[in-house]
Amino acid sequence: MNESGLLEGIEPPPPPEPAVAAGPVARIYGEPLEQLPLDLYIPPDALAVMLDAFEGPLDLLLYLIRKANINILDIPMAPLTRQYLDYVEAMRSHNLELAADYLVMAAMLIEIKSRMLLPRPKAAEGEEVEDPRAELVRRLVEYEQMKLAAAKLDALPQAERDFVWVELWVEKSMMQRFPDVSVADLQEAWGVILRQAKLHKHHRVQREELSVREHMGIILRELRETDGFVEFIRMFDPEMGVPGVVVHFLAMLELAREHLVEITQTEAFDPIYVRLADGRTTYHPDGNAEQPAE
Repeated sequence: MNESGLLEGIEPPPPPEPAVAAGPVARIYGEPLEQLPLDLYIPPDALAVMLDAFEGPLDLLLYLIRKANINILDIPMAPLTRQYLDYVEAMRSHNLELAADYLVMAAMLIEIKSRMLLPRPKAAEGEEVEDPRAELVRRLVEYEQMKLAAAKLDALPQAERDFVWVELWVEKSMMQRFPDVSVADLQEAWGVILRQAKLHKHHRVQREELSVREHMGIILRELRETDGFVEFIRMFDPEMGVPGVVVHFLAMLELAREHLVEITQTEAFDPIYVRLADGRTTYHPDGNAEQPAE
């Protein structure tokens, strides 16, 4: 059997299909990049995944305290400091800059632990010995309160995360724009209203009939009751009003003109006094004056 006989009846295999080109590995400024450059260097720490577990030294301390179910007002410093230093040591092996703030807190914990080992000074009567952990406890309580408040704020709905703003386009021609009103415009409008109100204001003048003769009789009766000098001012009652006081004054002048009363003053600027005349005439309410009998 020759070579041709061996190959007789056997079909040759089909030619290999061309490989389908895969998509670009990246796009730079919109241009596809088919393969990575051969001289591309990627440093070992170029990609670092940071788990945001603790936001600072106080957050770490609070986590250790809550994990161990410890009373925050009575912190055992020895185990807490040991656990804290273990975490800081593990952090320093990965990121020294990140551990700087934690080292400050570690020094503070060691100082508090040392102060608790020393004998405490005796306090005066009525005073309590200051606990070395008091400042740390105060900071931890304040931080926990702020952390809880921040969690409540974060739970509130946020735009573009929990809901989407709805925009509504309104045609400007459909919007009714009102003019802006200033304080000066309101003042001017109020002035116009007051001027119009004054034009429609009515004032009624009522005629009050007052008798001078009647007031003359009132004055003479008051002088007879006192039987002496009366101060001029006391002869007038302010409750009479302006018209009554004017008529009363006219009656006083009329009595002085008829010599029924005397108006005297001892010296300048002294009080003015009024008294009945020395019995030369007698006044009757009907307006007649007669001479006294001899």
